[in-house]
Amino acid sequence: MTNTVAFPGLGIGQFTIPTAFTFYGMNIHWYGVIIALGVVLAYLFARKKAKKRDISNDVLMDVLIWGLPSAIICARIYYVIFSWDYYSQNFGDVFKIWEGGIAIYGAVIGACVSTLVYCRVKKISVGKVFDIGAYGLLIGQIIGRWGNFVNGEAFGTETDSALFRMTLVGKGMTVHPTFLYESAWNLLIFILCNLFEKYQKFNGEIFLWYVTGYGLGRFFVEGMRTDSLMLGPMRVSQVLAAVCVVAGVALIIFFRLKQKKTAEQSL
Repeated sequence: MTNTVAFPGLGIGQFTIPTAFTFYGMNIHWYGVIIALGVVLAYLFARKKAKKRDISNDVLMDVLIWGLPSAIICARIYYVIFSWDYYSQNFGDVFKIWEGGIAIYGAVIGACVSTLVYCRVKKISVGKVFDIGAYGLLIGQIIGRWGNFVNGEAFGTETDSALFRMTLVGKGMTVHPTFLYESAWNLLIFILCNLFEKYQKFNGEIFLWYVTGYGLGRFFVEGMRTDSLMLGPMRVSQVLAAVCVVAGVALIIFFRLKQKKTAEQSL
């Protein structure tokens, strides 16, 4: 299968992208290759950050071993819950994850829960590990969204004016490339978090900035999406994004004030 697109606002004409290739008789989807690449690069970068925070590579690998399957399972559960009208009538399809149907927020929740449990059991600083994980999640999302591009999915509403508008030739539509918006936004957050790191006041702050920043961008991008999971009249990811922004800012302020008070009392 292929996906033919164009970016008329940028003067880029039609070009075709293969969605899969054959390797030793196996049909390999580029989406899976891109996701795998994102995981590998996220791990390699996280190793560098772990060294600075005195977190061993063994711990990082354990977090990945537990976090990756947890992320996949929870990403599927999240999607199924908010698509229950369909799955309640087709329960056998719940387990057909190869047919698509996962949600990034579910993946993040699953990875965070498994990491929290692991850190508590091993008595490791949750904040340090979550800060490292924030960089890994950002890299995974920056790269992973291009899997949506290859598949011609996760696009936005139709537009004829946006500079980065993308024409989906097979669908006869010119749309907002929301995959590109989100990938670019995450890249910006990644850069800002790296620059901010030297001003960090407490363990876990980088993670909270990730939660806040990603939530802010996702709130607006989700409003353009045409494939949103819905809860009544509300877009689920938009609601969760708003909660992340409010909770993230509130927790940053709380822990910064707490850290400042502790420092003053120690004088």
